[in-house]
Amino acid sequence: MTDPALTLEKTPPGRHPDHDILMQHPQRRVVGDWIINGVVVLLGVAIVVAVATNDRFGWNIAFEWFFSHRLVTGLLRTFELTAISMAIGIVLGIALALARTASNRMLNGAAGVFVWFFRGVPVFVQLLFWGFIAALYPHIGPWSANQLISPFMAAILGLGLNESAYMSEIVRAGLLSVPNGQAEAARSLGLRRFTTFRTVTLPQAMRFIVPPTGNQTISMLKTTSLVSVLAFPELLYSAQVVYSQNYQTIPLLIAASAWYLIVTSVLSFGQMLIERHYGRGDRGRSPGRSSGRSSGRSLTSRGPSLRRKRA
Repeated sequence: MTDPALTLEKTPPGRHPDHDILMQHPQRRVVGDWIINGVVVLLGVAIVVAVATNDRFGWNIAFEWFFSHRLVTGLLRTFELTAISMAIGIVLGIALALARTASNRMLNGAAGVFVWFFRGVPVFVQLLFWGFIAALYPHIGPWSANQLISPFMAAILGLGLNESAYMSEIVRAGLLSVPNGQAEAARSLGLRRFTTFRTVTLPQAMRFIVPPTGNQTISMLKTTSLVSVLAFPELLYSAQVVYSQNYQTIPLLIAASAWYLIVTSVLSFGQMLIERHYGRGDRGRSPGRSSGRSSGRSLTSRGPSLRRKRA
């Protein structure tokens, strides 16, 4: 009778305990893979056939409106909302991240309250508040609130401020990933605090900041669809205006969804290239020299044995 514990101890590192059994019956694994693949293919074909043969989807109407002037114009406005909101989110997020890492407790606390509030309230609710700001403040200075806070401005404020709260956490995590010794070494060379941040800390933190920022950009593009509640003619609202006139709801939603899928696919491909660019250093780094801190821990752990040898 073989002890299972002895079997596990004799198993070479990196090999599954049942490796030999699997190798003795490779046909079982091949048959199982073919069955799984066949089930997946059949389900995929069944879904495609069910969707393509259902005339109620109105594919011809969806293709007809896909390149229409209204939807293309709405798509351009969606790009505009995404770019401006992300720019506000990134700039304000960096400022909030610096405030949250500052030694000033008042500044740190104020930034923390800002992030807590705008992350806690749903962005849809924030858009509604900015859209009905005139009910709270009819006049902002000498201007009328309805004239100053247009639907476009309300959308920018709602999306940009909400995004800045999330971007601040991304930037803060990237800054905290840089060892403190880097900034201390730069200051010992006589570099000022801002110069140290711009030339030493931020470039090293970018490899942790840029990939999540790409993901936030993709999410922002889809979040702009919530702006339709403000009657701003972005992509989804443009589709809603059309199907409120011709009553072709499903085809217009399909056309808008196709645009979202195309644009998010392009952005996802760009995000993949960015992640590959900033991940080159990790792939080329050997495990034994991953970081100075790990080397320090290994030397510390070997310290007692070295002292015993010297004794």
